[in-house]
Amino acid sequence: MATQARPVPEGILHDRFQAVRALSRAIAAPLSDADATIQPMPDASPAKWHLAHTSWFFETFILRDHVPGYRLFDQAWAYLFNSYYEGEGDRIARAKRGMLSRPSLAEVQNYRGHVDAALLDALSGLPAEALNLVELGLHHEQQHQELMLMDMLATFASNPLLPSAWLRREDDAPPALPALSGVRAHGGIFEIGHDGRGFGFDCESPRHPALIHPHELADRLVTNGEWLRFVGENGYRRPDLWLSDGWQWVKENGIEAPLYWQSDGEDWLRFGLDGLKPLRLAEPVCHISYYEADAFARWAGARLPTEEEWEVAAAGLDPMGGNQLDEAGPAHPHPAPNGTGLRQIFGDVWEWTASSFSPYPGFRPEAGAVGEYNGKFMCNQFVLRGGSCATPRGHVRASYRNFFYPHQRWQFSGLRLARDL
Repeated sequence: MATQARPVPEGILHDRFQAVRALSRAIAAPLSDADATIQPMPDASPAKWHLAHTSWFFETFILRDHVPGYRLFDQAWAYLFNSYYEGEGDRIARAKRGMLSRPSLAEVQNYRGHVDAALLDALSGLPAEALNLVELGLHHEQQHQELMLMDMLATFASNPLLPSAWLRREDDAPPALPALSGVRAHGGIFEIGHDGRGFGFDCESPRHPALIHPHELADRLVTNGEWLRFVGENGYRRPDLWLSDGWQWVKENGIEAPLYWQSDGEDWLRFGLDGLKPLRLAEPVCHISYYEADAFARWAGARLPTEEEWEVAAAGLDPMGGNQLDEAGPAHPHPAPNGTGLRQIFGDVWEWTASSFSPYPGFRPEAGAVGEYNGKFMCNQFVLRGGSCATPRGHVRASYRNFFYPHQRWQFSGLRLARDL
């Protein structure tokens, strides 16, 4: 589940719990009951389900298991809002979550209020094991906050009216960026993985040595303007650029551009939580699959970085920096800031790496249901690093490993190029 040197002090945990739970409510605030119930595709979940599932996590693993005399809000809701924990019994099929017209959004919000009050009342008497689970639950909810934004975007993009959840202030168009340049990195043996300080998910451990060869990383993320050149040079029609599975995916799904891009016949637009807007060339390209990122890298005469290369480069940088989620609103990538060295390492878009999501040497999942959190997904997925504009600030760190299947692209995903030296 997680590594935690010692429980977070109760007062800090109390304030963090209230802040994290409040952000989830704020993200859902623009939604009608219908908005919060729709499931636009099997990979996505309704906003209402996210709100209830994160509450189920706290109710099940902390209140039920560590607070004597606690009574479940509704016995039947465990079936509705368990996600994938086999140890917790049967659950509604993931693809059927959009059929939950009941309970209503208001009833789910009442459930959240009930769980919040019970947990805060019990917090001072919880044992260390339970306090660690509260901390895990907060990071779990932050993951679902980003998932909720992803799924809301997919929901609104499925509506022919292309509605917006929030308005975005119309800034002046940013200037064109300088050409990509490389930042050299020496080879050697480096320690990667969670260092034991503060919170970390189990898949970030144990810390271990990794061999890295001399290489360079691009100083910033790939932009929409650079991706347009890839499109204009028939990047989506050249099988020599694509992995076999990727080329099959392109042909079967008619892929011609990143997800949420639209052409009006003359110009490209992109759809976001702030509605349909002109494509901004200096912003990082977003909503691309691993297959697309890999093909672009080949077209550019480069490759994707490994997760080890990325982590070593990020280790000395501030994970609280960059464009990340601070409040509910239309999360969108920003152009690279001025400066030298590696930029946009944290925030803006998750960066695809060439590394499969596999266990580190010596990895062992925790016992019990919470041990199902990461380990059982270590197959056929690729690692992304760095967080995005939809990742709550303070959630990521250099050792953080996100993971998705190579065809998926509704997450806020982009890429940084790498080259061997």
